[in-house]
Amino acid sequence: MEPTGTLAAADWEAHRPAVFGAAYRILGSVAEAEDVTQEVWLRASAADLSEVRDLRAWLVTLSARTSYNVLKSARVRRESYVGPWLPEPLLTGPDVAAQVLMDESVSTAMLVVMETLTPAERVALVLHDVFDLPFGQIAQVLGGTPAASRKHASRARARVAAVKERPQASRAETERVLTAFKAAADAGDLAGLVALLHPEAVYVADGGGRVTAARRPVRGAETIALLAVRQIELRRPDTYEVIEVNGHPALATYQGGELVWLDTVEIADGRITAYRRLANPEKFAHLGHI
Repeated sequence: MEPTGTLAAADWEAHRPAVFGAAYRILGSVAEAEDVTQEVWLRASAADLSEVRDLRAWLVTLSARTSYNVLKSARVRRESYVGPWLPEPLLTGPDVAAQVLMDESVSTAMLVVMETLTPAERVALVLHDVFDLPFGQIAQVLGGTPAASRKHASRARARVAAVKERPQASRAETERVLTAFKAAADAGDLAGLVALLHPEAVYVADGGGRVTAARRPVRGAETIALLAVRQIELRRPDTYEVIEVNGHPALATYQGGELVWLDTVEIADGRITAYRRLANPEKFAHLGHI
């Protein structure tokens, strides 16, 4: 790209997915990432870019710096969040999201682990390991030294390594297990549910205090099976479909045309090891009527 001093609309559209992608990975919130993206657009449109040689890196850096400030202020809110926190789902797939978003760093499992990182660790990991920015540039975002930024990324990498090392079920297998779990829950088939769950499976629900949901992780196949059947009896949803969010299949469950649950799973050897249910309506309001 030849520097012109102003941000051309075509250049912005080409780099917007990277701007949003950096913000979403750092924040785990679609709404906050969209706000950051809008702010980056406004600031970049007003900036003199004649000396910028790598526009993508410049925009991603600005996105990360803005997200870093948002994340630091959001930590207090998240620490007082009612029950477990799960990331806002991002619709993905060939017809929805740009390729920059289609990797394991936006999976629900990865974003859940990244929520345990410090803001500096999260920014350093995303900028270096996803966007390949040098530690000198990352240090400018974090306000430290390149060596300190390298340490932040190293600590973060160690924390997320376990997620990367977990076996990944195929898309077809994940869809099969999700559909079978839904059918067994609808039928009240406890034995069928237990057969689909690892004996030490963990169930996590995010209701955010807005709807009824378990406020602590639930452990064990039998306990999770009982909970799944009980929830169907209480809520009586009428429709479901498998969609793709964060690069993986998810089970969307509806009642009266409204999305009430969005479920994602981790699977090992054909059994569910982690079941995550997003029930906070504020977190999937952006999905609308899928």
